[in-house]
Amino acid sequence: MRRLVLVSAALLALVVAGAVGYFMAPRSMPSHAQPAVGQSSGKQILYWYDPMRPDEHFNKPGKSPFMDMQLLPKYAQAGGAEKQNGVRISPVQIQNLGVRTAQIKVGRLSATVNVPGTVAWNPQLAVTVSARTNATLEKLYVRAPFAPVKAGQPLAEILAPQWSAAAAEYFALSDAKSAAGRALQTSARMRLRALGMDDATIRGLRAGSGTITLRAPIDGVVGQLDVKQGQQVGEGMPIMTITGLDTVWIEAAIPQAQSGGIGAGTPIAATVSALPGETFHGEVEALLPDVDPATRTRRARIVLANPQHRLVPGMFADLRIETAANAMHPLVPDEAIIADGLDTRVIEALDDGQFKPVRVKTGRSGDGMTEILDGLAGGERIVTSGQFLIDSEASLSGALERLDATAPAAAAGAH
Repeated sequence: MRRLVLVSAALLALVVAGAVGYFMAPRSMPSHAQPAVGQSSGKQILYWYDPMRPDEHFNKPGKSPFMDMQLLPKYAQAGGAEKQNGVRISPVQIQNLGVRTAQIKVGRLSATVNVPGTVAWNPQLAVTVSARTNATLEKLYVRAPFAPVKAGQPLAEILAPQWSAAAAEYFALSDAKSAAGRALQTSARMRLRALGMDDATIRGLRAGSGTITLRAPIDGVVGQLDVKQGQQVGEGMPIMTITGLDTVWIEAAIPQAQSGGIGAGTPIAATVSALPGETFHGEVEALLPDVDPATRTRRARIVLANPQHRLVPGMFADLRIETAANAMHPLVPDEAIIADGLDTRVIEALDDGQFKPVRVKTGRSGDGMTEILDGLAGGERIVTSGQFLIDSEASLSGALERLDATAPAAAAGAH
């Protein structure tokens, strides 16, 4: 019995010692993560991390506490990858990250700019009908703005004593036979023309009507009417303004970033919702030399042909501007570019699962592509999907710091 008690006590002591060791073991482990060996790849794992929070390290795999995703292992890099300022990623990770690549092609970027605009009068076609002398508006044929008129159409009947006296002098010399008399008649006619009378008006005065008829000088509409019937007008006072409609203006605001290839003569195609199925063609007359500080846009003055006078001021138009093609440059998809406010780069795909960041200088953008002015020559293969996760890996491995360190040396070598 005594022996049985001793054996039981020994077994109980072993159990207690094992339990104490089990609970004390985790507390005695070092706080820093120990390098491990990847079960599948055989490479040394330094730690696990969340690619969205690469600065946070974990000593075991599992689910990220920040995002609904699994932690990724950070492997010890081979020396060759670091020499190339890049990182090496296993094929399994490349597949899991959905990495896609594309080969860079060299070409010309011809961007299309689509902007809205508003139709307005073309002031270059405006003509002002004014009183050349003191007169009274005996009769006004056009009494409302925006009335259409034809060239030669009567606009108003005016009573102007000075014009009547000049006309009487001209008619008195109409039967002159001598050379001096004909010279005086020519001078009198030139005086009538200087007062604003055309041949039709002069013929009307010969008929003895007593008034002078003002006629429309061009086809168009009365854009501005400044007088009323019976009103007295002074010399030089405007009576009305007639604007032609053969062409119209459109003022459009062009984003500053897209205005580089636009200038005088750039072709324009415009559509108007009120006239479906029709396209109006014209060109940029001028890109005004000022930038709106609030919208960062430049105003373009556009002239559109309007042969049937169907475009009228106030209409909204959708403009399609084909900018001039630029020089040949490497073209990359917009989504491949990483811009953090301080730097602009792409991720180049090398052989054997290696990737490296490449600093680039970008130019114009259009149709989903961006010009690369410096940093790439064309023919390289870059990452177009998953590049932000690879960029995080490059930041963890110090590839970005090495990229910054090589930049001054490359600049010095260029000089």
